[in-house]
Amino acid sequence: MRVVVPFAAEQPKTRLGDFFTLTERREFSGAMLTDVLAAIRESGHEPELLATAPVERDVPTTVDERPLTAAMNAVLEADSSIAVVMTDLPLATPAALTELFDISEDVVLAPGRGGGTNALVARHPDFRVDYHGTSYLDHREGARRIGASVGTVDSFRLATDIDERADLAEVLVHGEGAARAWLDRAGVRLVRNDGRVGVERTGNG
Repeated sequence: MRVVVPFAAEQPKTRLGDFFTLTERREFSGAMLTDVLAAIRESGHEPELLATAPVERDVPTTVDERPLTAAMNAVLEADSSIAVVMTDLPLATPAALTELFDISEDVVLAPGRGGGTNALVARHPDFRVDYHGTSYLDHREGARRIGASVGTVDSFRLATDIDERADLAEVLVHGEGAARAWLDRAGVRLVRNDGRVGVERTGNG
């Protein structure tokens, strides 16, 4: 089974633009990618990238400048046994990914906390993705519409995608890899306000 990792190489993580510069967003996204690729390899699979621009990585890479849905559906049209793991999952572990890969349903979904789809496995030749809005619901309904069986992975590790400033706290609390190390170097620290945990930058960033 192919394991494809979509990667926005040029304009990643725009919702972190009020906290990181473009250069920093690219560096942080690269660190998260390092963590995801390592977890996939440790699960016993070889990842490949679907990138919006050329990247310097020791991994097979296809460059496709189209929006994610169109680019990913082109891959699904060519191969009906695909796993897709998003780049912004630095907490993903080999165990969590193995659970995703081992479920035998035609379509297996790992939902994100906001209703998105953070990872999936597609084994039905007619299944296509749609990453707009609450894509988890759309993917579940789309699978059922073509008669595909559907499985869901309930995983904190796969549900925690890093899109906004508040999400960075999860990396500092639970992360152990390249993304956590990058945040440490950038001077990002946990801060507690009114009983809630957030992040701030020190003078080192």
